[in-house]
Amino acid sequence: MLYLYHAQAGQSSLSLEGDEHRYIFKVRRHKAEEKLYLRNLNDSMLYRYRIAYIDKKSVHLILEESKALDIGASKNLHIAWCIIDPKSIEKVLPSLNEIGVEKITFIYCKRSQKSFKIDFKRLEKILLNSSQQSGRSQMMQLEMIKDLETFLVKYPKSKMLNFSQDNFVSSASFESIVIGCEGGFHEDEVALFEKDEIIGFDTPLVLKSESAVFAVASKILL
Repeated sequence: MLYLYHAQAGQSSLSLEGDEHRYIFKVRRHKAEEKLYLRNLNDSMLYRYRIAYIDKKSVHLILEESKALDIGASKNLHIAWCIIDPKSIEKVLPSLNEIGVEKITFIYCKRSQKSFKIDFKRLEKILLNSSQQSGRSQMMQLEMIKDLETFLVKYPKSKMLNFSQDNFVSSASFESIVIGCEGGFHEDEVALFEKDEIIGFDTPLVLKSESAVFAVASKILL
């Protein structure tokens, strides 16, 4: 863990209780006078605290230093992801956050199962843990848009990841890309994009949705 998240990070003194106390005292086994780094994830500041003392229920911190330290990807990538099984999303989400994906917009595409529901609070908890482990200073943004047509009104310059023999991810330039669910896109959805707005991978293999998302993020951001 490169830092600990705390909503009030930046205050001259803090008291950590409950799960935070247990993590610092029992898991990390920190002791008095050791240093601890905190972020509030609302800005780029990294705060260094000194552990003043630890008792049975709380850890008391004193702010020693604060500095601007923005840690993230050097490029921006916004993924529009047609909804798949939330369990599959949760498995790959930490890796996407660590790679540096800026934002994910979830969409109910025509072949998405409408019974799948996104638990944003659960995903935000996963992202929080991932950010603390990777050092990322700003958490990935999440949003929901009801369908692809509505998404394109808001993000008209987006590309579509689909089968293409001419345009490939490795040579394309974009900041926003739509990735389909299992079964791919409906023909009506493909028709929303011009031919040069549809890009693919230079491979005959068919990828699962979560594999395609990870592959795009890796090629563009790493």
